[in-house]
Amino acid sequence: MKSLDSHCVIIPSFNSGDLLRKTVLEALQNCDSVIVVDDGSTDQSCEGLWGYQDSNNGLTILTHEKNLGKGAAVITGMSHALQKGFSHAAVFDADGQHYAADLRRFMDQSRLHPEAMILGVPIFDAEAPALRVNGRLVGNWWTNLETLWGGVRDSLYGFRVYPIEASLQVMRSIKGGRRFDFDTQLAVRLYWKGIPPLNLDTPVTYKKRTQGGVTHFKYVRDNLLLVYVHTQLALTAFTMIPRLLRLRSRRALDSQ
Repeated sequence: MKSLDSHCVIIPSFNSGDLLRKTVLEALQNCDSVIVVDDGSTDQSCEGLWGYQDSNNGLTILTHEKNLGKGAAVITGMSHALQKGFSHAAVFDADGQHYAADLRRFMDQSRLHPEAMILGVPIFDAEAPALRVNGRLVGNWWTNLETLWGGVRDSLYGFRVYPIEASLQVMRSIKGGRRFDFDTQLAVRLYWKGIPPLNLDTPVTYKKRTQGGVTHFKYVRDNLLLVYVHTQLALTAFTMIPRLLRLRSRRALDSQ
């Protein structure tokens, strides 16, 4: 058995090109249950996967008729996974940036700490865009403020293992978090809910366009979205200072 019956992988995808097939096959080598959510793609990137779904009981493909955003795609995947009896889901990007062999390590830690969210911390390679590497430092500082330095080391990285039921409760309670703000919103709000973070370093590779790399990140649009989100989270955190202090104290006791 490559993975736990309680765990699955969710891969949200929008126009991921040829890298999607490679990513899915690598995930299947490391986990028995993989859910791909095609978020309204127009590049036919999922067409090559339907045959694998027919021949492999571990692969499920769900589709959105139109693009709704990464967060919306993950919610669809988690809702399906919960119905199928899974308790935890590894969210894994479709663009070939993540190291699929680490899926087992992340899930093993989730098995040992089922109460936690397992958060990937990127180890950047030499090809990582400086704007992306340096820009996330700002977001990480705000996330630390919103959790009173509660241990979320990276606010944006898309390779994580989440407890499904708690995550769905959080996401269904808010209107945001459906697009690029998904990873930030969910990590912060799960922490507020009492779900402790467990951080694991893992490599990240930024594929060049000549290697099939794609990105849907828009610097102006998505950074403005993150500014708005962090403003809202920081204001909410200000009203929760007593709870945040209790959570921080509990984390300090747990680490002793």
